[in-house]
Amino acid sequence: MSETTFVENAYGVKVKRCCASCKYKKMTRLVKTRRCRKHLANVYPYNVCKDWEMSETLKNFVLN
Repeated sequence: MSETTFVENAYGVKVKRCCASCKYKKMTRLVKTRRCRKHLANVYPYNVCKDWEMSETLKNFVLN
């Protein structure tokens, strides 16, 4: 099992590296899976691959 890692966005908010935070995710009707737009495959929300990139939404997320 891989180690859970976090990265910080420009505002210091820690973001977990996983499919759910990746810019390539595409939501599906199923809660338990997502579609990867880069690899064209169904993946689980907690998966992470070498091509992970933070989503634009999370890049701009700020805590008050």
